[in-house]
Amino acid sequence: MNTYFKNIQIGIKTTWVGMKLTLKHLWQARYRRREHNIRESDYFFENTGMVTLQYPLETMPIPDNGRYRLHNEMDDCIVCDKCAKVCPVDCIEIEPIKATEEVGRASDGSPIRLYAAKFDIDMAKCCYCGLCTTVCPTECLTMTKTFDYSEFDIRDMNYHYANLTPEQATEKKMLYEQFVKEKEALKSGELSGKVKVESVAFKEPESSNAKPGVDLEAKPDVDVKTEPPTARPKPVFVPKKPITKEPESSNAKPDVDVKTETPTARPKPVFRPTMKPKD
Repeated sequence: MNTYFKNIQIGIKTTWVGMKLTLKHLWQARYRRREHNIRESDYFFENTGMVTLQYPLETMPIPDNGRYRLHNEMDDCIVCDKCAKVCPVDCIEIEPIKATEEVGRASDGSPIRLYAAKFDIDMAKCCYCGLCTTVCPTECLTMTKTFDYSEFDIRDMNYHYANLTPEQATEKKMLYEQFVKEKEALKSGELSGKVKVESVAFKEPESSNAKPGVDLEAKPDVDVKTEPPTARPKPVFVPKKPITKEPESSNAKPDVDVKTETPTARPKPVFRPTMKPKD
């Protein structure tokens, strides 16, 4: 029985402590906390005041280096496809179309030679790693401060940045295919012109001593025909006759080896000590 009333007493006491703390915060919430930077020395000393923001009318300051929704500036994009290759979750899809000539230049001077028929970024797949913004050579792909882009349909989080309509993309493809065909036809024509061997015409040079009023008979051109090289005939084997040595005569003198002595250096005189005469 004593335990029963003791538990009731503890419950009333703890409830009063909680209500007292709630009323204290309610009284302190009459004013709002001052907005100041975290680098200030008194940032952590201000621990009272209203902390709730009336979103979306009120928002907290967003840092410049935050990782939020991606944005691509197509005027500076050279469609290099580096962002799609480095993406770990494959949330970027690019379909490039080659141009027949230089389309333009980016803000940093890089030439643009590709069209983007498709440049989609699926933010529902994005892991906000920031690798795509790091490898971008023209810095056209950046992360904005927009973080509240919730949608009712997840398919609406796929953002399209291509600056060509489907009709324009088809037209650019046809122009490039025609350009490639014309280039191949021109190349094949040049190769066939090199393969053809024209006959060489030989003309005698006109003499400089020709008198005026004298018509020189023009000789017809002589076509020099090049005959294909014929196979060289194999040599015929002819047996050789044995060579008989003549007997040497008895009067033949033996060969004498004449040795030529090389001149040697003259030896130096040997030093011999002598006795000095006595005075």
